[in-house]
Order: sequence, then structure tokens, then C-alpha cells
Amino acid sequence: MELPAVCLGPFGCNLLFCVRPHNYSHKKYSRNGIAFKYIDGPKYIESGKEHSSTSVRGTIYCSNQQEKNVGLPSDHIPVSAKVVYAAAPAMSHNQFRGLDVVEIQNFRPATTDDIGSVHAMPYISGLEKAMDQASEKGLIFIDGSGPTYATATTFQESLLAAGAGISLVDSVVAASKVSKDPPVAFALIRPPGHHAIPKGAMGFCVFGNIAIAARYAQRMHGLKRVFIIDFDVHHGNGTNDAFYEDPDIFFLSTHQAGSYPGTGKIDQIGCGRGEGSTLNLPLPGGSGDTAMRTVFDEVIVPCAQRFKPDIILVSAGIFRYDAHLLDPLASFQFTTGTYYMLASKIKQLAKDLCGGRCVFFLEGGYNLSSLSNSVVESFRAFLGERSLAAELDDPSYLHEEPLNKVKQLIEKVKHIHSF
Repeated sequence: MELPAVCLGPFGCNLLFCVRPHNYSHKKYSRNGIAFKYIDGPKYIESGKEHSSTSVRGTIYCSNQQEKNVGLPSDHIPVSAKVVYAAAPAMSHNQFRGLDVVEIQNFRPATTDDIGSVHAMPYISGLEKAMDQASEKGLIFIDGSGPTYATATTFQESLLAAGAGISLVDSVVAASKVSKDPPVAFALIRPPGHHAIPKGAMGFCVFGNIAIAARYAQRMHGLKRVFIIDFDVHHGNGTNDAFYEDPDIFFLSTHQAGSYPGTGKIDQIGCGRGEGSTLNLPLPGGSGDTAMRTVFDEVIVPCAQRFKPDIILVSAGIFRYDAHLLDPLASFQFTTGTYYMLASKIKQLAKDLCGGRCVFFLEGGYNLSSLSNSVVESFRAFLGERSLAAELDDPSYLHEEPLNKVKQLIEKVKHIHSF
């Protein structure tokens, strides 16, 4: 499925390279005074067919090949790009542009083997078979899922959502081989994934997109140590469960205490060989920008430094400072400025620890205005542009944060994890 490129948006650049994995000759055209060039993709093998191309600076390779040929040609990496992103069809449209912002298009869906690296095969096959029932009824609910519903296209859209993350891992890894400052990647996808447990769907999540990408990074790129940061208001229980016994994947979640699904207690730290590689920090309601800055500096950074990751993956749950008014599921008071801060700090952390390899995954968001503003602020941080949060956030909504409780929790988690 081809994703449309929309050359509109908030950034001050004038060109978006849209690269598709087809055999293009050099073509130029203009729209609204903006010149576009589509170019040949790099040489690769797909289904026994060979496609070749020329090398052009500033382009990116979108891999549509099967797993046995996932290696991306290092001479076709976007040396000038600062951000790469992929948007699943379920997101309807996207509006980013610029020489610095590159969209991955025509990425392949995840395979059942990709999904099976995290989820039980009976669940995968059962969901696929249920699509006929969904087609007849229009909407079905997946038993025991929280509830999570499915339509006739849910299975294929879920494969595409997971495939977006996989393709971005490919792109970031390839870019890191030729640049000390590779682009940050962002998977703008639906359905989300961090509640999906290995045995099934949960909490509107069908497949664990970030968990699947983590396993893919290990299996296909040899990135053994994966550091996952989850700052959704809800605990990423699915990701937590997938790696609870794995010492090579560090899962760190900050979430609102007592929120859905009620998991993520501070003493849940992993088990067996994975003991200590899970860190859950349930924060009190009312926590905001100051609390999150403190948590980042005193918990996230030292854990990442000690773990020494090969890649950082981020479950980016997007909500807002007035979530207690607009979002019945949360009572944090993060601002759009909080997301700018987090994006900027995580980008730097990846640069310091793992060659800049970092992929963000969209998880939650129940207010479209705050969701879009927060994502745009994240992109601004990736690009090194100044934050516009002061123009978007209304401080009159903010109240005093429970910082004493936050500090007590930080000290407790430091004691539990011995740092």
C-alpha cells in the first residue's frame, strides 16, 4: 500500500524526499513552486528480481525485501536527514516536510515470523481467521482483551504498524554505519502496541510493535542490548511481560500509579536471568514537567549508562497537562514542553551511548489537539528547532506537583536497583 506524501506542515524547510522501493528514473516536477525529484532506489533483491539505481545524497532506502535480505546498502543512507518517520495507513494522513525530514514509504508489513518472535502463534492465526467474522459483522471484540475490538482490516493494519517499526530500525541502523549523527526515527502508527501481551490483544493494542522491533533488532542486526523507555501514562504491561526474564532487554516504564491496567508495581523488576532488567516507576497523579525532568536525570540516564544499550526504543504515550480535564484516563500534567524536553534528552542519550540509534513509537493519545501538538514538539526537538510550547501551553491549568512523593519513589527505586 502506498502512503501519500503530504508536503505541508509546521517546519520551515522546502522539500520532502519521498522514496519508494520501485525502479524509478530521475523525474522532476513542481507543485506550488516547489521542485520535487523522485530517484531510483538502491540495488536490492526481491523475489528473485534485481533492481538497481544511482546514488544520490540525501535519499533514504526503504526496504521492501524479505528478512533474508534486510541489509541496507550503506552508500544510500540519508546523510543529511535528521528525522525519518513512517506513518501507517490507519493514521489517515501526515503533515511533515523538509530536507531534514524523510518519510519511509511502501514499507513491508511485518511477517508472521516477526510477530511470532513476541506473540503466540495460536493468537496470530486465530486473529487472522477472525477477520472473516469481522467482515460479516463490521466489528468484533477480542475475548479477554480489555476490551479490544477488531474490524475487517485490523489484522493487515496491525501487520503494517509493526512493519513500520521494523523498517525504521533498518533505516536507523543503516544510517548509523555511515554517520555519527544518524536521524532519529518515529513510527506514527495505529493500532498501538504496548498493552498487547504475548498471548493476545489488550487495551486497544493488537501486536506489541516496540517488542517486535526489539526482537528484530537483535535477530537481524545483532543489536544485543536494547533499552526500552515507556513514558505513556499507562503501564506498558505487554512489553513488560515479553521481556520479564530477558537480561538483554532493559524495560523502563514511568506511568501513573493506579492507572490501567493496574500493573507495573515498583517491586516488579524482572525474574530469573532477567531480574533487575525491568524498572517500573509508578508516579503519583499530578506529576508533571519537573517530576519527569528529575526522573530522567536521576533514573533513566544512570540506568541507560549502566546498561550500555546498542539501540534505544521509546514508547511515546502522548497526553497533556490538562489531561485530567480532557482525558478521563489520566491525571498527569505533562505539557507539550515536557515532550520537547523528553525528545531532546533521549536523542542526546542515544547519541552518547549507542551511536544515535533511536526509534520512537506512538502509543497513546485521546485528545487529537494535544496529541498533534506533542508530536510536533518532539519533531522540533529532533530537528534542533526551538520549542513553541510557550505558545501552546496554558500555565493557568497547572497546579503544584507532588514532588516530595516523586523524590521518595526515586530513592526507593534507586535502592531496589542499587544505583
